[in-house]
Amino acid sequence: MRLSAVAAVAFAACSYAAPHAATHAVHEKRDYTPTNWVKRDRVPATATIPVRIGLTQTNLQKGYDFLMDVSHPASTNYAKHWTAEEVADMFAPSEKTVATVREWLVGSGIPAERITHSDNKGWLAFDVTAQEAEDLLHTEYYVYEHTSYGHVETACDQYQVPKHIQEHVDYITPGVKLAAPVKRGHSQRRNTKRGFGMTMGGGIPVPPKSIKPGPIKLLNELESCDVAITPICVAALYEVPPTFGQADPGNSLGIFEEGDYYSQKDLNLFFANFTPYIPKGTHPTPAFIDGAEAPVPVQDAGGESDLDFQLAYPLIYPQTITLYQTDDLNYATNPNSTSLGGFNTFLDALDGSYCTYSAFGETGDDPVLDPTYPDPAPGGYKGKLQCGVYKPTNVISVSYGGQEFDLPAYYQERQCNEFMKLGLQGHSILYASGDDGVAGPPGDDSANGCLGKNDNIFSPAWPNSCPYITNVGATKVYPNKTVFEPECAVVDPINQPYSVAFSSGGGFSNIYPIPSYQAAAVAKFFADYNPPYKYYSGNASFGKNGGVYNRIGRGYPDVAANGDNIAVYVEGNFTLEGGTSASTPIFSSIVNRINEERLLIGKKPIGFLNPALYSNPEVLNDITCGSNPGCGTNGFEAVPGWDPVSGLGTPNFPRMLALFLSLP
Repeated sequence: MRLSAVAAVAFAACSYAAPHAATHAVHEKRDYTPTNWVKRDRVPATATIPVRIGLTQTNLQKGYDFLMDVSHPASTNYAKHWTAEEVADMFAPSEKTVATVREWLVGSGIPAERITHSDNKGWLAFDVTAQEAEDLLHTEYYVYEHTSYGHVETACDQYQVPKHIQEHVDYITPGVKLAAPVKRGHSQRRNTKRGFGMTMGGGIPVPPKSIKPGPIKLLNELESCDVAITPICVAALYEVPPTFGQADPGNSLGIFEEGDYYSQKDLNLFFANFTPYIPKGTHPTPAFIDGAEAPVPVQDAGGESDLDFQLAYPLIYPQTITLYQTDDLNYATNPNSTSLGGFNTFLDALDGSYCTYSAFGETGDDPVLDPTYPDPAPGGYKGKLQCGVYKPTNVISVSYGGQEFDLPAYYQERQCNEFMKLGLQGHSILYASGDDGVAGPPGDDSANGCLGKNDNIFSPAWPNSCPYITNVGATKVYPNKTVFEPECAVVDPINQPYSVAFSSGGGFSNIYPIPSYQAAAVAKFFADYNPPYKYYSGNASFGKNGGVYNRIGRGYPDVAANGDNIAVYVEGNFTLEGGTSASTPIFSSIVNRINEERLLIGKKPIGFLNPALYSNPEVLNDITCGSNPGCGTNGFEAVPGWDPVSGLGTPNFPRMLALFLSLP
């Protein structure tokens, strides 16, 4: 992990030492010390400090091109995915880097037998006294204390390395960073569920037109899909035929959950009323991570998990579902937990090398932002962090997320790289785009979820802005419309019907530039339907000249699917739910169905979806109505072609199937 190095008697930080201009150069320097950090005592010279050196990786700048080579339909290498070993070897530091840094350490008096090289080849580690570390890096170590939390940490004003070493070293810890844990209330969780519902107690609201009596009979009728979306509505909207034959056992659909748990009773009620062809007791295959457990008694059921499975099973059965349930109860549900990040323990479990992966000044999970195992809390998971214990499924659906502004860029970029590596190996990763339009959730960073001193700058979502995942926005069958008419993007004002407003999350990243696969689509959007708002260009000019969004950032969502008035059973009751958390398992299930057809004829899974979809937007149903309000504006508009509300549109199963079966 990105270590806060522990001295034998104290935590530490380092201060300025005169540079050795002839042979050394300052490698990292902190420009200022935050006001809530106070420098305390110098670390005793004999105290032990664990040092970690993140080595410069090779070919990271080529990662995007490598992924396009196996994902773009025009490539002769389409679907020729890499193995995990090939990925690790391609990005590992060069032998020259490892040898050069090791030679410097040994030549500086660090015994070779004390130096270890990580399994993923990304860093060197060794323990030294504070005096040895200071001599090595020409600096001084001090204890820094956070005045609000009492947290003590290791950081540096600056440190130096030999000039010929600089190109081989990414960063060193203890280093210049200072980070303290922040307690969160439940509403402050960064990795939050996307979606909400209204319990109907077994009944449904009176619809705006004459209907047949009885909720279950009603909801099996296509003419009532404007009231409640059931499996038959989804199948009709996207022309999805029934499944047939035996499912490929290697093509399970992956669904991520955290802090929300399904009830088998709820699944059984749903199957009995809507999909009697799915046997009672059908349940996901457990892939429990770091002490997670499921299912739970019906009274403790979570709306997110129940929703995901009740949408996915009708589309894919007899294909199976793998449940990636993450983290013990302390981290997953405790409102006093200090972890503010997300998804890293999940990625650890899928890729063992990610547990110690070094990039952007961080090695492994963040000790402040991520859970730490063994968990010392009462009832916490006492085992070691689970690394590489599960094989990723071909398609993974995730209905959780947060906002870019809430996490350090280095945290997000390191994680984004892992999504690139999963794409190289042939995995499709789909994320819900968010439920708050161009804003974040109310109360996140400001009362209205927006950024800037005037709370009017749009707030892009995390990890949605990463260019290596597929983002799914939400559409709706509006009152008095049918499934045979075009959908519109969701725009549900507050209390109509949910307690908060709901519209499809969308916008432009402040971290990542526009990827080449969507450059033409984004340019056409701006050329033909230029938004009526001032903008800025790049995060360095954030909010400049009154701009409220980044004109040159990666746009999202990429696609959309229905996400409103979804019929489900939760806590034993019939209910209607909404959110992009519904849209994502729908789109993911359709992709899983297409993979099944490719596997049947001896082809590989699709892998990263975006290049093929942006190159063939005609396989999607274009959405041209609706918007995503927020930050005191109407947000962006859904228009012909790609837009930052509904992306390229909703799935058309026959056209998507024909496209992907035609590709190698």
